[in-house]
Amino acid sequence: MTLTPIFDPAEHQRPMRVAAFMSGSGTNIMRLLAHEKALGAQDDRSPFETVFIFSDRSDGVSAGEKIALENGLPYFTYDIRVFHSRNAIRRTVATEEGLAARRAYDRVAETLVKVFHIDVIALGGYMSYTTLGRCVNVHPADLSLLDSHGNRKYVGDQAVHDAIYAGERVLRSSTLWTDDGVDTGPILMVSDPLPVMLPEPLKDLEKDHSRLERVVDHHQEQLKEAGDWKIFPRTIELIARGRFAFDSQGQVYLDGSPVSQGCRE
Repeated sequence: MTLTPIFDPAEHQRPMRVAAFMSGSGTNIMRLLAHEKALGAQDDRSPFETVFIFSDRSDGVSAGEKIALENGLPYFTYDIRVFHSRNAIRRTVATEEGLAARRAYDRVAETLVKVFHIDVIALGGYMSYTTLGRCVNVHPADLSLLDSHGNRKYVGDQAVHDAIYAGERVLRSSTLWTDDGVDTGPILMVSDPLPVMLPEPLKDLEKDHSRLERVVDHHQEQLKEAGDWKIFPRTIELIARGRFAFDSQGQVYLDGSPVSQGCRE
């Protein structure tokens, strides 16, 4: 059986080159950059280097420019809402027109990826669907959980909401190697559990929708710290060290052993 590393440091003889994509506050990207610096201080050289930051928001909502300035990195932004407005295109990628528009939008970022010789794109809070390949995303749910039809239970923007409403007792984050679907790619890592702590039984909370939504928002913020911020930088590190690989069927391996449900350190 032949395994192909996502990135092979022995072949490249250099750190893995990463592009950081973000849309909002960029906390995942900040943790990635901090991890890179910590590894550099520890080993004299980090196994990966963040080369530039890209954002799909240009209206001040994204903190990308500030983060780039503080870390001495090039920063690029191309507002996706302006793109859609100028081209009078629907935002959904569920149609051929929408998917074609997304490919057109992605040509700018694709050019940057090629010019800067990027090995992996780190999607840290990047809220747009992307047609670009070689992306690692972090998602606020345990993607190994399946429904009765064998589909992933908690995908999309409302994953934490859906998990709590379904009565899950713990929450986890996952990192994945993206494919053409939404949160459907191979799972790389799954975080430690965050207990769901409800102030009263769910059936009582459901009587006050706004209060229950505040509980959901609180857990989502907690999960960032307990889940996203830990496994997202660690996943990029493990890829850069050549430890994640795929077989010919697209199954994930870590250090030569299969981890179809995601690595759990």
